[in-house]
Amino acid sequence: MLTLNLHEDGGLHMAAVPVHTLVIAGWTGRDAAKVQAHIDELAAIGVKPPASVPVFYRVSAARLTTAPAIEVTGDASSGEVEFVVFNHGDRLWVTVGSDHTDRDVEAYGITVSKQMCDKPICADAWPLLDVAGHWDRLVLRSWADGVLYQEGSVAEMRAPGDLISAYGGLPPGAAMFGGTMPVVGGMRPAARFEIELEDPVLGRRLRHGYDIAVLPLA
Repeated sequence: MLTLNLHEDGGLHMAAVPVHTLVIAGWTGRDAAKVQAHIDELAAIGVKPPASVPVFYRVSAARLTTAPAIEVTGDASSGEVEFVVFNHGDRLWVTVGSDHTDRDVEAYGITVSKQMCDKPICADAWPLLDVAGHWDRLVLRSWADGVLYQEGSVAEMRAPGDLISAYGGLPPGAAMFGGTMPVVGGMRPAARFEIELEDPVLGRRLRHGYDIAVLPLA
């Protein structure tokens, strides 16, 4: 159960949002060359390429968090900014999240690596319908220790409706991460990661930041 601020009709209300299904969509780019660039980026750290694109990984819904900090095992994890769509009250909502992933584990099992780390998301969300008409104008950004790490239009990824259709639907209580773009300067860990989804048309942003505490390897 997540406590989220749902923005609609010029106001907001706090709601208890149950999430029982969490899906991480991978390799969702519309541009085949950029998808290949991300595949190559992961291959450089030992991650096997996907059998097909896009792919959908199921992750424990308990991994979702709006907390300002997470704990990870070892120093080989890093975040990825993504848009997140969820179904609450038979309506689709959008927020921004980080698919924080253990890169060492990813090298031998992507599904397992997705389960290793909490998935931070912003505690604020917009109705997807409010941005559907100008969806491709939205911009995703992330910062690792204050340095720009990722930046690009959501138009680089498949639209939410396409992903939901490919997955077979998104029922109430389900959430889906929509994929990411290549990073600036190569993947690397950070002590703090910040994420943002900007709507330049309506002049607003969804933003979240979290600290990463590294637990020692015994």
